[in-house]
Amino acid sequence: MTMTSLRKLGTSDLEVFPLSLGGNVFGWTADEAQSFAVLDAYAAAGGNFLDTADSYSSWAEGNSGGESETIIGKWIEARGNRDDIVIATKVSQHPEYQGLTAANIKAAADASLRRLGTDHIDLYYTHFDKPEVPVEEIIGALDELVRAGKVRHIAASNISAERLEKSLAFSEREGLARYVALQPHYNLVSRATYEGELQDLAERTGLAAVPYYALASGFLTGKYRDGEVVEGARAAGAGKHLATERGRKVLAALDDIAEAHRVPVATIALAWLAARPTVAAPIASARVVDQLPALLKVAEVTLTQAEAERLTEASA
Repeated sequence: MTMTSLRKLGTSDLEVFPLSLGGNVFGWTADEAQSFAVLDAYAAAGGNFLDTADSYSSWAEGNSGGESETIIGKWIEARGNRDDIVIATKVSQHPEYQGLTAANIKAAADASLRRLGTDHIDLYYTHFDKPEVPVEEIIGALDELVRAGKVRHIAASNISAERLEKSLAFSEREGLARYVALQPHYNLVSRATYEGELQDLAERTGLAAVPYYALASGFLTGKYRDGEVVEGARAAGAGKHLATERGRKVLAALDDIAEAHRVPVATIALAWLAARPTVAAPIASARVVDQLPALLKVAEVTLTQAEAERLTEASA
């Protein structure tokens, strides 16, 4: 990995690979051995930015939450590469640590640290904002974690522009830890949740965006086509886009541009996202090693202005 392949994460001192590896599949559709193989391949390609959450994957039968963090922690211990990896995790959704009260944030952070087998989290997100909790309480608790050395930088996911702006203003006014990144739901077929107020605020305040569902639950890999049946945990969510005119337009544009670059469709979908204003690194997950090359190529592909515009228009 060359330093030029890394991107600065907003106003922080973190430098990250332009693809964040999603850990939501670890301990769910990928067992420990599969997860280790994917993590090894990602790191071997220069990847250093892992995204997880304390609640992954509590929804799976037999799981209680924290399985993804535990697998990542075991992998880092086995490989001895903690200093080379940027770990991002989240608080508010674990079954035993629900919400964003100060007490819960601090208890959940300690639990995440234990599972990850580390003394610090590089990037700590509020997973889903809880408007019933004052931003002053949330930021105050996160600031305590930063001052204690348990967290390097803080970030927010699934938050309104209004609450985000209030949080940033409070941090600035009181000289407390300040959000450096934002994790929105954002991709070629889901743009409205980020573009507009949130994106404008991110640009104005220097926040880096790290979008989730970057491949629209697999739709933007191109494997969902008319007349084809795709099995999988996310098939229903991805397949709905195929029924829309916009979804079909996006696929047609992706097909043409992918062919021109001689790369998979998923690479082009990620390249469009990676080139958008404020975006530092889209998040995508791989259940098996064979799924990784298409994701990793985002570090090598640069779209022409005309290609980017065609995708933007197709997805409008």
